[in-house]
Amino acid sequence: MKKILDVISEEVCAAFEACGYEASYGKVSVSNRPDLCEYQCNGAMAGAKKYKKAPIMIAKEVVERLQGSALFETADAVNPGFINLRVSGAFVAEYLRAMQSDGQLSVEKAKEPQTIVIDYGGANVAKPLHVGHLRSAIIGESVKRICRFLGHKVIGDVHLGDWGLQMGLIITEVKARQPELVYFDESYEGDYPAEAPFTISELEEIYPTASAKSKTDEQFRAEALEATAKLQNGVRGYHALWQHILNVSIADLKKNYGNLNVEFDLWKKESDAQPYIPEMVDAMKRDGYAYLDQGALIVDVAEESDTKEVPPCIILKSDGAALYTTTDLATIIERRKLFDPDQIIYVVDKRQEMHFIQVFRCARRTGLVKEDTKLKFLGFGTMNGKDGKPFKTREGGVMRLEHLIADIEEEMFRKITENHEVDEAEARQTAKLVGLSAIKYGDLSNQASKDYVFDLDKFTSFEGNTGPYILYTIVRIKSILNKYKEKGGTVEKGHLLAPVGASEKSLMLAITNFNSTVEQAYEECAPHKICSFIYDLANELNHFYHETKILSEEDAARQKSYIELLDLTREVLETSIDLLGFSAPERM
Repeated sequence: MKKILDVISEEVCAAFEACGYEASYGKVSVSNRPDLCEYQCNGAMAGAKKYKKAPIMIAKEVVERLQGSALFETADAVNPGFINLRVSGAFVAEYLRAMQSDGQLSVEKAKEPQTIVIDYGGANVAKPLHVGHLRSAIIGESVKRICRFLGHKVIGDVHLGDWGLQMGLIITEVKARQPELVYFDESYEGDYPAEAPFTISELEEIYPTASAKSKTDEQFRAEALEATAKLQNGVRGYHALWQHILNVSIADLKKNYGNLNVEFDLWKKESDAQPYIPEMVDAMKRDGYAYLDQGALIVDVAEESDTKEVPPCIILKSDGAALYTTTDLATIIERRKLFDPDQIIYVVDKRQEMHFIQVFRCARRTGLVKEDTKLKFLGFGTMNGKDGKPFKTREGGVMRLEHLIADIEEEMFRKITENHEVDEAEARQTAKLVGLSAIKYGDLSNQASKDYVFDLDKFTSFEGNTGPYILYTIVRIKSILNKYKEKGGTVEKGHLLAPVGASEKSLMLAITNFNSTVEQAYEECAPHKICSFIYDLANELNHFYHETKILSEEDAARQKSYIELLDLTREVLETSIDLLGFSAPERM
């Protein structure tokens, strides 16, 4: 379906053209003075100089041409040359009836679907997810859903950190604790145990212990470096132990990401890029892009137009070791080979922007991607506490993600049960859904690139611009629809009437913005646009609800229209929150 603004603009453009002016002057925008009109056109002002006419004269000609149009209730020329428009209720009702019959609720699928890889800036194995991993997961999941809704083929990749010194540290600490394990017998040729020699809880304690020890114990650090080298050189026992680390970690990560309603199509790891590195390095040397500088292999990526220094891209350190840069570039090669993507979106902390400027430039300069492949850095800000600093536990440590989720679910359970008796199992399930809405909406309602304050009291409130408020609105609609059905009514489609009240028309107009909102959220990778839209829509719904006697309406046709309007609002709201990555309960 066409966006309503395009339909209106086409009508006004035709009027400009019929009056002898360029059609392009008829472009219409949403009014910034809703007290005066719903839409406005400023084309007469822009065309005055070209046509050597007073803008008000042009505006009056166009308005005269618009008289009798089925689209407009009123069209007025206002000094010094604005055209103020109010659309007719019949036109809006017709537009919404078309939305009702459209499986995409008016959102057009992409005419040329792309293959898009989304890199969630993944967590490291052997470490618990903490609040620092929240934004990448939540934003990445929403962007993925928005892209898919528009018909694109999207591949979400967690891109786990599983290589380098951290693995050597863990292996060395395990060896110190259990030196008798068969993994450390390099003469052993049999099969290794299927069960890991540690649990996830033990593993999560092993890494920080080993990391701390390496900072004060030079011998331990040297052993860890040696273990890292043995792992990367394919020593069987070390590789088997590394595989255990992966299996135990990934099982726990899947559980925790599942609690966030976040799913990945790929559980790729840094190590998957390793086979591509030697050939990549050889090609960069052979083609003259890479050269040695103080022992390190680098590629220059600075450009004349740079306003700040962009350092060379280091491919290999002086000791021949690879870096994140190396594996990110090799991963681009792997993704091109496996998926040939049109676009790769990296959902990563904005403080890594320079790293990705270097990676993207190096990939383009050395031909790792096709010229028309889009590489996008979607940098996000920090989630802070009320003190304005990165969110911490009460004890001052980094909060584990599962603990944050549990705290919010408990707070929602308390609020749900404090004023009335409910079944505990149902209340727990509802608290889980509402708690997830509090977390996700609290994050996504902020522009991704900005830091924001995680305020538990605010985010779990049923009032204001919050996830629980949105869900409460959806549940309110469901309650009305259920009561209507209990009275013998059936919820149908195609019987929407022109609005009779201002709040009804405002609600209808708010719904028409759905397609333009989703399209803009896709183009800008901006889920906060959808949050803003559904908050406005929920407000309009509640305003309409408080002003209108829906279930006691005596005119059956009018009541049916009200019910269909509520049901369409519900459908748009539920589709929107699904794009944000959460869902609504049946009741609260």
